[in-house]
Amino acid sequence: MFRKFAVLALVALTAVVSASAPRADAAPSLLLPDLRQAPPGCAGGSSGELPLCTAWDVCLVIDPAAPNGRCVAPSVAKAVRLRFTSSEENVGDGPLLLYGRRDSTKQANMTVRQALRNGTDGAIPGSYAAAQRATGAYTYYEPALAHQHWHLMNFEHFSLVSRQGKTIVTDRKNGFCLGDRFEVHDADRLANVPGDSGPDADLAETLRENMCRHHEPTALEVLEGISVGSGDDYKYTVDFQWLDITHVPTGTYDLVNTVNGDRTLLETNYRNNSSSVALSISWPQGMPGADGTIPAAPIIRMMRSCPGQPSCA
Repeated sequence: MFRKFAVLALVALTAVVSASAPRADAAPSLLLPDLRQAPPGCAGGSSGELPLCTAWDVCLVIDPAAPNGRCVAPSVAKAVRLRFTSSEENVGDGPLLLYGRRDSTKQANMTVRQALRNGTDGAIPGSYAAAQRATGAYTYYEPALAHQHWHLMNFEHFSLVSRQGKTIVTDRKNGFCLGDRFEVHDADRLANVPGDSGPDADLAETLRENMCRHHEPTALEVLEGISVGSGDDYKYTVDFQWLDITHVPTGTYDLVNTVNGDRTLLETNYRNNSSSVALSISWPQGMPGADGTIPAAPIIRMMRSCPGQPSCA
């Protein structure tokens, strides 16, 4: 009787694990992407080593609600921001290719389907209708002057986390326009980087110039994606590419970037979707006062880089 129950329990456990695990091997003939998150503050194409990750700064601004804003002196500032570049890379077997579509301009958002390259004949779906996989993602048109194109929502998020694992500050980022913006540092080790011809090369050419239907608010379809061996980066001077640290106490923290956190996009590997940097924050002349005055900018030191790790401090 004990043996019978043990077998039944094992079967039940296997069913639960199978149901909850990402089905990256659901279709062996399809070549899936693998999204790798670079550590925050690392410029696109860097290896993630801390001495090379200098794409960040501390910026004091007058308007705490401004998407970006000019950096000013502490005497007139009302908010302190830690700005940093974020970069996502595709180091998988096939391209990340997403098609957004809506039926009419009465719909504010487009639903998104993921198109997967066929490993047998090399075919790449060329439309929303041909894309094999529905996702929970969506796109919307961002009218701000610095954007004015269609944004993929909830693709990446970043946060500041205490050593005890408590989230201290979260991002206000509102979307992404994905394309081939740079070559990853280890592209020569990847098997399916696009060559000079063929469907992958044609797609890569499109993604290098992709602006996500720029100045086309009435568009009904949009394409976004990243080829194998390429990445998409958002430089630290871009709107909302920061965390507000005005009221963050002196201490050691993890600055964490995560791509595809909800796993709505199918990949071969989800273990490298978060990367982090351990940093220290100190206020040499004390924290901002109750009246909003900022005595001096905080001193921030990047102490350690942890590629592929959600914690580092």
